[in-house]
Amino acid sequence: MIYIHLFAEFFKIGLFSFGGGYATIPFLYHISQVYNWYSLDELTQMVAVASITPGPVGINVATYAGLKSAGILGSALATAAEMLPSLFLVIIVSKLLRKFSDNFYVKSIIETLKPISCALLTSVAIGLLIPDLKDIKALILLALLLVMSWKSKKDPLFYIFIAAVIGIIVVLLKI
Repeated sequence: MIYIHLFAEFFKIGLFSFGGGYATIPFLYHISQVYNWYSLDELTQMVAVASITPGPVGINVATYAGLKSAGILGSALATAAEMLPSLFLVIIVSKLLRKFSDNFYVKSIIETLKPISCALLTSVAIGLLIPDLKDIKALILLALLLVMSWKSKKDPLFYIFIAAVIGIIVVLLKI
């Protein structure tokens, strides 16, 4: 039964997440609350690892979440389920895009979805940040990386990599 739920949930993620891999985070957060397949800490770790590994973030997280919740078969199912809607939609949209690319309503829908995706990501970011407010080390690291990103304007992956290295050092040294 877990395989059916896993496929259905990740198919929904693939179908309704708009805006790239990070747009899947609200859905993954919901799954962690409903099914308890992984904790919020594990979700944070999944997103961090998926961000620094090659490939699309959403697919990497689906693969890891499927593995965590239902083993190798779960990993394959979650990954395939998340990719299938995109495959179908890209085929359909590519056929229709030339015909409707200048349509006012199509442009309006796309422009409306952008702030909605930002609001969903902000909501989940706040939800993931609240448990860490008690961890002074995490807050210091967050503040330091935010200041660095504002000052130097480097690629966000640079800061994700720095955070990962610092996290590994903190865990290994048990600081």
